[in-house]
Amino acid sequence: MERYNPWWYGEPDEYYENWKNSQVKWMPELIDNIALKPFSLHFITGPRQVGKTTAIKILANQLVETNGPKSVFYYSCDELETHTELGEVLDNYISSRKAWGVKSSTILLDEITYVNEWWRAVKARIDAGVLQKDNLIITGSASVDILKQKELFPGRRGHGKDHVLLPLDFSQFAKVIGNLEVKSGEVTGINKNMRANSFFRKRLDTLLEDYLDVGGFPRSVIDFSSTGKVSNITSKTYLDWLRGDWNRAGKSDRHMKEIISYLIRAAGTTISWNSISKQISINSPHTVQSYVEVLENMYALIVLNHLSADGRIEYRKNKKIHFIDPLIYRVLGDYARLDITKEWMLEGIVASHLARHSPVYYWRNHTEVDAICLDGKKQIGFEVSRGLKKWKPPWHLSKSYVLDKKDAGVYLAALHTKSPIVSWQQY
Repeated sequence: MERYNPWWYGEPDEYYENWKNSQVKWMPELIDNIALKPFSLHFITGPRQVGKTTAIKILANQLVETNGPKSVFYYSCDELETHTELGEVLDNYISSRKAWGVKSSTILLDEITYVNEWWRAVKARIDAGVLQKDNLIITGSASVDILKQKELFPGRRGHGKDHVLLPLDFSQFAKVIGNLEVKSGEVTGINKNMRANSFFRKRLDTLLEDYLDVGGFPRSVIDFSSTGKVSNITSKTYLDWLRGDWNRAGKSDRHMKEIISYLIRAAGTTISWNSISKQISINSPHTVQSYVEVLENMYALIVLNHLSADGRIEYRKNKKIHFIDPLIYRVLGDYARLDITKEWMLEGIVASHLARHSPVYYWRNHTEVDAICLDGKKQIGFEVSRGLKKWKPPWHLSKSYVLDKKDAGVYLAALHTKSPIVSWQQY
């Protein structure tokens, strides 16, 4: 335990010091969203390498300053295998803090999904009452595992909430890389924010081109700030993460590459599980669906269902599938040895930005709406124009926006949410 908590002995935390001394850094907004009011059990999910560990290390060091070093306990669970081992770790800390006279703690358990049946160790100690004065924060990258297992804590969450940490969106990227304080917020305020941001139109256009090359993952952003490009080492790191997670879920590299290749080639079009299975070596549409769901649960992509004019979600109709971040597009494009088209990437980034605010759908009849989100029962449509023909919005949209090359940066910069995200995969 000691090596994970150097502040107990007045020593600096190397992980935190590296972040503090980095030339390019940002404060994850997630930190401000976590209410530390005992008892609370918080869950933080999100893709690997997105900065979950950095966020909770920053939080830990803030709490050390305000609450005292021995009231903060951090443990990285990737070295543990069983709930018994996790229970021993927790018991050792609980015993030590009692001897230290610490009555209330913040306990940070990082990447807990590595531990088999981890919930048994946590639940038993909540039920025993030994954590009733504490704040417990649990992180994990395998969202399905976390989401299934958190349902085993009915009435045991206290003031805790669910949080998702995602790569930087474009408004954050513009601030970190471009030093621009853009006006941003929810979808319903996009007109007002867009007008405020139009003053920076040319600068935002340039930054959007950079964002489509770099994405919002920390290592790629840091690479770009120092060298002007994403390094091969960084690209390999993210590919290794992706492959490791889908292998861990029991999916083969060969079949996953076939599916990824199909999704990239079909960018911007509607597809079905059956249409994919007819073009690859997997004969079963259900198996194809399971592969795509693994990528969705890894926060690598989002699946858009068809939304009818009267607001019904039509799950049986074809889907539109987008990768969530430009870096994911490029890393998987290189993996499949396929070129990525920026115009189709932009449609996906618009959809994934909207998905941070609410569930996103699409609509198609004689015309098409690339992305639709809801304001109550009102449908707000977004079309990414490619300059081929004039787009006429369908009658049932309450509001509609056309994003073409000259104003896409202004629109995307206007979208940002600080709220905990629990709708990203329509949990």
